[in-house]
Amino acid sequence: MLPLWPLVEVIGLQFLFVMIWSILSKLIYTKYFRPTKMLMILGENETSHLRKKMQGNHDSFDIHESVRLSQGMDVILESLKHYSDVIISDVPSEYRNKILKECYKESKRVFMTPKISDIIIRGSLNIHLFDTPLLLANNRGLKLEQRFFKRVFDVFVSLIALIILFIPLVLISLLIKLHDGGPVFYTQERLTRGGKIFHIIKFRSMRVDSEADQVARLASLNDHRITPLGKILRATHVDELPQLINILKGDMSLVGPRPERPDIAKIYEESIPEFSYRLKVKAGLSGYAQVFGQYNTTPSDKLKLDLFYIENYSFVRDLHIILLTVKIMFMKEKSEGITHDGVSALVTPPEQSKS
Repeated sequence: MLPLWPLVEVIGLQFLFVMIWSILSKLIYTKYFRPTKMLMILGENETSHLRKKMQGNHDSFDIHESVRLSQGMDVILESLKHYSDVIISDVPSEYRNKILKECYKESKRVFMTPKISDIIIRGSLNIHLFDTPLLLANNRGLKLEQRFFKRVFDVFVSLIALIILFIPLVLISLLIKLHDGGPVFYTQERLTRGGKIFHIIKFRSMRVDSEADQVARLASLNDHRITPLGKILRATHVDELPQLINILKGDMSLVGPRPERPDIAKIYEESIPEFSYRLKVKAGLSGYAQVFGQYNTTPSDKLKLDLFYIENYSFVRDLHIILLTVKIMFMKEKSEGITHDGVSALVTPPEQSKS
């Protein structure tokens, strides 16, 4: 047996070196590579949430001026002359294309919020008809062979996970039952591929009478309906583990858009008709919108993240999302709930501009 202490010393020195290196490199970078001043061009429906996010990352973004489309294209084009970096948010396509071409001509760097059509185009294939370039958008979700191998992987992983986690799952079930005598599991109608309704299975984390009025509500920050044990289960996402049974049954996949409740999906579709596009693939235990978004990410942004996953699907991307899911399991902002007591997460007006 080798002595343990030299290994501990080496790990300690490596940790210290990495910490010092990270601090110094960040100080050097922020001192000599300051963010350039940027122009932000806004459509009429754009809210301030994007600007707040970018201003929160002041080491990378410095929004020096904002102009709205209502001020006219002449004002926008004149402002463009004074900046090398531009942000375009929620500007209708006909005006955005003109701004993009101007920025391309002047070699200006452009950030922009994508529209639904942009994400579909990004997932298209480049083909040629003799000397004419064409873009082919299949728009059918996953191919047959992709669905087959995805299903095989789902069954294999979920079965192994249920075997490994059997004892912890039994213990959690006993704790929930002993806490208030209520049911261990919570089932609820959700939507999956093609709009099919199934019953999702979760460990119960709320009081039995949490929705006695039959009104669909997302959990809010410090929600009084959540039990003490439920807070731990939700913070660690352990309450989601029974969905491995849904995966075995074929209702869900390991990776895909998170399944939405039919009544809440209907609310979203009133303002975002494209919200149903997420149903081109099976719902997932985790998804692209979960690892790169937050619990209170707006429905419009969740839709775009999910569509990006669908249009750019690959087995390697699924593995990447699974690894990222493990990484974010204990991140508070991923599960803390919405910041108001509303019936849905529609906290900001969705995009209503041309897409």
